[in-house]
Amino acid sequence: MNVTELTLTELRRRLRQGSVTSVAATEAVLQRIIDLDNDLRAYLTVSDALALEMARDADERRALGEDGPLLGVPIAVKDIICTQGVETTAGSRILEGFIPPYDATVVARLRAAGAVIVGKTNTDEFAMGSSTENSGYVTTRNPWDHEHVPGGSSGGSAAAVAAGLAFGALGTDTGGSVRQPASFCGVVGMRPTYGRVSRWGVIAYASSLDQVGPFGRTVADCAAILQVIAGHDALDSTSIDAPVPDYEAALTGDISGLRIGVPQEYFAEGLDPQVDAAVGRAIEQLEAMGAQTVVISLPHTRYALPAYYLIAPAEASANLARYDGVRYGPRCEGSNVVDTVKQTRALFGAETKRRIMLGTYALSAGYYEAYYGQALKARTLIQNDFLQAFESVDVIAAPTCPTTAFRIGERTADPLSMYLADVLTVPVNLSAGCGLSLPCGFDDAGLPIGMQLIGNTLQEATVLNVAYAYERATGWNRKRPVETR
Repeated sequence: MNVTELTLTELRRRLRQGSVTSVAATEAVLQRIIDLDNDLRAYLTVSDALALEMARDADERRALGEDGPLLGVPIAVKDIICTQGVETTAGSRILEGFIPPYDATVVARLRAAGAVIVGKTNTDEFAMGSSTENSGYVTTRNPWDHEHVPGGSSGGSAAAVAAGLAFGALGTDTGGSVRQPASFCGVVGMRPTYGRVSRWGVIAYASSLDQVGPFGRTVADCAAILQVIAGHDALDSTSIDAPVPDYEAALTGDISGLRIGVPQEYFAEGLDPQVDAAVGRAIEQLEAMGAQTVVISLPHTRYALPAYYLIAPAEASANLARYDGVRYGPRCEGSNVVDTVKQTRALFGAETKRRIMLGTYALSAGYYEAYYGQALKARTLIQNDFLQAFESVDVIAAPTCPTTAFRIGERTADPLSMYLADVLTVPVNLSAGCGLSLPCGFDDAGLPIGMQLIGNTLQEATVLNVAYAYERATGWNRKRPVETR
């Protein structure tokens, strides 16, 4: 038995049965990282000594009769989430060498649940990107075809799960950065409701949009991780103080009578015909399982991308002002204070500089209302679209992305074409609802296609159950990428 071929929930069951140990599972994952990650580059840091120490502790706890939701399960964490004693760079040279003295709340909850932290996965710098090509260190490759991107900004986490380099992973989703790489890599990824999961200890990109979410090979894997990380956190002022349902118990697979909204704006010009056909078949499958489909309209969808690329850079401009060479990361000594700050901030990559400049311009005197103010108004219209839609439907089904994974380097010279990769995911972030991507087919080149399921605020359990029902009926998640290219 190759342990790394198991899903998270399968491994958890075997750990509880005693047929495999956490040390054995962790060693298998670490060996697989050695074998594959020189080419894939999913990880920026592999904390092998820490992982084995945590695995031994998990086995000792189990021998004493203890258990935990993720006890002994190897998990990867996106390198924008702080981990005590383990370098956290946000994929940026400006934070190279930064070792946090504390864990982010989500990491602390993983530890409390018994998870084994394998390492930190690659990300676009400060989570600004759709391909993981904006990392200040390496470019992650898609496990299905190494000439293609894994998506971004959580491309490292998605690739690690798809390639069996972790049993689950954490990412962050500001404009689609969990769902889009999940679609490109053929795994399941969820963006919970804004505030459902604590952001404390997550290095900020756009504070009103960022949200931590899980990756897994299956819907049940995502539900198991979400169960651990969800819940109110007094350290996060935006955290929602609401009960957390039993997400795993909600996976009944019964969706009869459920109303599935199909937004006409998401099936428009620019959608790859193969993606259109695959998602269409997936929606027909939901109908065959007893769900009722309803064509709906989200009329202000066309404003989502421009609104997002004003709001997110504006917040990034404010959040990234703190990186001045004084408190965090490297310090480039200059002839005076201004020169020191200038040289240090030159460590930012091109895309991060672009977004800082866009955001600063949008917030500047004379332009604030014309740009940022108008974007906030558009955001309200988009939120109202979703609220109105959810008066008549329970879940919305649509493509996750307009295309499958594009080639490495194909869009780096054209930022607008790169931004368009997020056109179907950013509306959820602006609405503050929840969304999930799961595999629903492959294109002619053998690259995965993802279907996006969108839920109203705090309706993760419903979304997960619809996804579980579809997954169980089709089995796309059981396909694995070829290991050698």
